[in-house]
Order: sequence, then C-alpha cells, then structure tokens
Amino acid sequence: MNSLHLEKVEHYYSLFALYHPLLTDKQQKYFREYFLNNLSLQEIAKSLKVSRNAVSDSLQKTMKLLDEYEKKLHLYKKYQARKKIYDKHLDSQFVLKLQEIDKI
Repeated sequence: MNSLHLEKVEHYYSLFALYHPLLTDKQQKYFREYFLNNLSLQEIAKSLKVSRNAVSDSLQKTMKLLDEYEKKLHLYKKYQARKKIYDKHLDSQFVLKLQEIDKI
C-alpha cells in the first residue's frame, strides 16, 4: 500500500469515526467493508449481491459526504488541534518528570 493511499484511508477512517451516525446503514456497511476490512469493490458487490458500480458509487458519495460534514462541522480539525495541545502538555510534563529524576 503506497503512502498516498494510506493517508487517504487514515483521513476517511478518521472522518468516519466522527460522522458515521450521519450515514445510512448501507453507506456504513460499504465503507467498513472497503476501508476497514480491506475488501475489493468486486468482493463487496459479490457478498452483498449488488453491482460493483453500485458499491463504487456509494463509496464515492460517502467520501464526499464525509468531506462535506467536516467542511461544515470541523470536528476532526478541532480534534487535531486539541490533540496537539494535549500532546504538547503531555510532553512538557514528561520532560519535567525526567528532570526531577535526574536530580536524584
């Protein structure tokens, strides 16, 4: 898996984690099968008895919806900002504790 594909998967997985309740059951199912279970479009189509094109169209629509939700609600952007602050705070506390140990 190339890094561009991996970044895309991580991006949509993160958005899905936040916004999946806003998707239909079918959209959630196709997304999980493709992104989480790593099934091909053909494998999903065969197991769900639909056309490969139906799966592809649904996934494209789902990714577009996830991007639109994020554009309007900014939940992932806010999560990233909070995580950055948390990580910075955690790192600074860790360094202080190491300095205290060095004083012993």
